[in-house]
Amino acid sequence: MSCAPRCVGLLAHVDAGKTTLTEAMLYLSGAIRKLGRVDHRDSFLDHDDQERARGITIFSKQARLRWKDCEFTILDTPGHIDFSSETERTIQVLDAAVLVISGTDGVQAHTETLWSLLERYGIPTFCFITKMDSSFLPKEELMQDLHTHLSPGCIDMTQGRAALDEEAALLDEDALELYTASGCLSDDQFRQMIAKREMIPCLFGSGMKLSGVEALLDALALYSTPAEATEAFGARVFKIARDSRGKRLTYLKVTGGMLSVRNSIRYQPRHSSEPLEEKIAEIRLYSGQKYENTESVPAGSVCAVLGLSRTWPGQGLGACPDGEEPVLEPVMGYRLILPKGTDAKTVLPKLRQLEEEDPLLRIVYTEESGDIQLQLMGSIQLEVLKKLLSERFDLEADFGPGRILYRETIANTVEGVGHFEPLRHYAEVHLLLEPGARGSGLRFGSCCSTDELDLNWQRLILTHLEEKQHLGVLTGSPITDMKITLAAGRAHLKHTEGGDFRQATYRAVRQGLMQAASTAVLLEPFYSFRLELPFSLIGRAMTDIQLMGGTVQVSESSDQDSVLTGKAP
Repeated sequence: MSCAPRCVGLLAHVDAGKTTLTEAMLYLSGAIRKLGRVDHRDSFLDHDDQERARGITIFSKQARLRWKDCEFTILDTPGHIDFSSETERTIQVLDAAVLVISGTDGVQAHTETLWSLLERYGIPTFCFITKMDSSFLPKEELMQDLHTHLSPGCIDMTQGRAALDEEAALLDEDALELYTASGCLSDDQFRQMIAKREMIPCLFGSGMKLSGVEALLDALALYSTPAEATEAFGARVFKIARDSRGKRLTYLKVTGGMLSVRNSIRYQPRHSSEPLEEKIAEIRLYSGQKYENTESVPAGSVCAVLGLSRTWPGQGLGACPDGEEPVLEPVMGYRLILPKGTDAKTVLPKLRQLEEEDPLLRIVYTEESGDIQLQLMGSIQLEVLKKLLSERFDLEADFGPGRILYRETIANTVEGVGHFEPLRHYAEVHLLLEPGARGSGLRFGSCCSTDELDLNWQRLILTHLEEKQHLGVLTGSPITDMKITLAAGRAHLKHTEGGDFRQATYRAVRQGLMQAASTAVLLEPFYSFRLELPFSLIGRAMTDIQLMGGTVQVSESSDQDSVLTGKAP
């Protein structure tokens, strides 16, 4: 079996015991000598002051360990929903995931969100049910919980091999055929089923008491498999950060070939029509706060590199394609209140640094009013951001009251025309605006002939469409779920400059939206929810949710407790 480097992520609902389990894995493998604790504020990976003060993981961290001749990079991800973007972009570089579930609570709401993300990205998953030393729930009840809320493929790996083989055989036709013929299954068959997510190995123990952790490490070494590497160089960026000296770090996983210092990397920055070529100045292998430098890393390795100035999370380099756009979107907006005498334009570049480090933080600057609006997930993220501004930039800022972030779209196809012709300037743009499927976002294209408008002008128009957040006409909220196609355009041989097409493009979008104003649609953020409550409160809860415009149904019910599921704004 190959022992190429493997990247394993630990994911969990907040306070489920994920960081404690990570600490136990590092300690038992010999990667750290002292066993730290979250409540003692001395855990190996949660070294940020805010993380130690709050007792939660805010930023994804990595650590390296070796077990049974296998090299692992462990990625510890945030469990709080406000920092889900950090978790989602980390998922895209994993070879396997350990979904940590509290034995005292079972599957919780955010556990199901994480499960959906792992399912979306097709990540082979192991479940570790921790806190069994303090759980009053029997294994059988916890396994039923996993079958109900996650997958019927969840299998208790602590049962005897004969029972394990029999249960696993029922999950796959090939496995059943093999089991019928030989009466047993091989480890290789298990690996194939786990890789296809047909089988979800489940182990029990306690990270705090170090019980069951060796069995988890054994299972990862035996049953996880590294992703297939390409011969040509490829890498996937999953995080942007800065070190203590302010140097920009691009965290990436090498998916093919070899990455070496002084390699030239050609890539496409966001919101730019021109590719950029930069050299790798340094490669760092991090484990907690510490790192070691290396000259090169093979496929499967996770590292941080210096020298790339405009990379972004989710970006593919070399032969690796770009990752999928995140499912999660910020739902709250806050106005940034700066100290008296502070110029918004001097603060903006600092905020842009934080924005590229966290894709779910959006900075919107209004030139006319000088206002800076921040879009993010919730109040905890806001508090962390305030502390970051103070510590990193010595900026004591405040925030206005939160508001919900709406979106706008159109119901019918319209054409927008933008004309820009002051003295010695000329540009004309015709755009076709078509409604798209809900959740499809904005898509851009061109059906304009190059006989009518040169290709360089067409590319410029598409760049201008992508570079700006266009606002709707109902509430001034950003537009989404539509396709904007360049249908026609005109330039003047002598008088047209690049900036002319910017103005004409913006005007064409605005004019098209005004045309569609009578059938424009306002979109509100919606959440799927799972609500556990006493049986006596079912009627009251259902009434409240329906009054707020939500849909609700009873999915489980007993004499004492019930579970409601549905969607609500």
